[in-house]
Amino acid sequence: MASSTTASSQLALALGIPGLGGLLIPTDAATTTTTTAEGNDLHADASHPVLRLAGAVQHYEWGGRRGSSLVARLAGEGDDGDERPYAELWMGTHPAAPSSLAASGESLREWLGRRGPAALLGRDVAARWGGDLPFLFKVLSVARALSIQAHPDAALARALHALRPATYRDDNHKPEMAVAVTDFRALCGFVSVQELKDVLRTVPEVRELVGKEEAVKLMGAKEHDGGIGVRSYLQSAFTNLMTASKETVSEAVSKLKSRLNIESKVRTLTKKEQLVLSLEMQYPEDVGVLAAFFFNYVKLNPGEALYIGANEPHAYLSGECVECMATSDNVVRAGLTPKYRDVQTLCSMLTYKQNYPEILRGVPVQAYVTRYIPPSEEFEVDRCLLPSGESVTMSPVPGPSIFLVMTGEGKIEADSMLDEGKAKEGDVFFVPAHTEVRILASGPGSMQLYRAGVNSRFFS
Repeated sequence: MASSTTASSQLALALGIPGLGGLLIPTDAATTTTTTAEGNDLHADASHPVLRLAGAVQHYEWGGRRGSSLVARLAGEGDDGDERPYAELWMGTHPAAPSSLAASGESLREWLGRRGPAALLGRDVAARWGGDLPFLFKVLSVARALSIQAHPDAALARALHALRPATYRDDNHKPEMAVAVTDFRALCGFVSVQELKDVLRTVPEVRELVGKEEAVKLMGAKEHDGGIGVRSYLQSAFTNLMTASKETVSEAVSKLKSRLNIESKVRTLTKKEQLVLSLEMQYPEDVGVLAAFFFNYVKLNPGEALYIGANEPHAYLSGECVECMATSDNVVRAGLTPKYRDVQTLCSMLTYKQNYPEILRGVPVQAYVTRYIPPSEEFEVDRCLLPSGESVTMSPVPGPSIFLVMTGEGKIEADSMLDEGKAKEGDVFFVPAHTEVRILASGPGSMQLYRAGVNSRFFS
């Protein structure tokens, strides 16, 4: 048996990382190796290391600026002269922006492939999803509205990727869940039949673009007729609105803005009316300003979550959240964006369900830890709020996890760690399958962490 120092050094070399750096390596790793059927060397007696990661920042136009963006703060990037928007922090293996090992700069995706995914991701996960993480973990800082959009189901994703790979860059579906970190606002799903009738009665600019025939059908629809007829009428009306000419839309938005500004002097505008005026300031003459009347206006408090399934319309409006999804970047857009719009695809793919979205508040799984479990098998999210001086042990799971320290400081302990495991705001860790992790909060305030992992139901 080699000494612990020699074993650690050899493991570091085997991992292809010069020096120990930010890598958390076991102190008692044996050097005995075996070879898998795929030819990957595995350390038979060694615990697989917990890795410090660097996430990838995305600078989309709707993101917050450096001084006000949670993404910028967590990434530790930028300087006083940096005017770029900091929109998203990606943590995962999606090839568009994979995370990298903090110690070496090697992408996590490449490292997993080189080391053998079965041992690190768990046999069931590797058998189902191959060498990639099945989930993509993000932080979003939304300073202005994102596009009106939907994500394709698996079959449509494959078709779109085959047809237009430059636009739809992978062939996977993208169910997603957002957990609010601050007050968070969104549009999500179509409003009820009754609310839609109220829109057609009180918003002449929308009624005009929908068309008289479709408006009459919707006004005569019953709330509880099984929904088949209503969905057909809704699809026709919404498609008419979204495909109206640019000139017609521009005139309608101008009329709406003028009318609401006048009426605001004699009455209090509704929250939806105030919203559309705000959207018009962000995206002048955009059809999305009018389309907002069709969607539920949702506000999440910190700790509340929203799940969005395939082919459901939505648009994030403001606030900051952690988001987890299947590993995909497929987005079909149709409004409130300078990016490519695929209006016909969006209008044809939507479910046209008229339900207010369920607000998820999570389930306590132990002291200080709340779990959000969506219907999708690829992911779940844990939220840990740990008071200073307290600790919590996250039991081993048969799949991989990514931990993010949102606020506070403390330590992360695991059998496979060599350094002190100091953890502070913005630190990101990859935790292999079957690894127990203990978290201790030691700073002056509480420690807030989030864990993304494979949905527990997948293993049951």
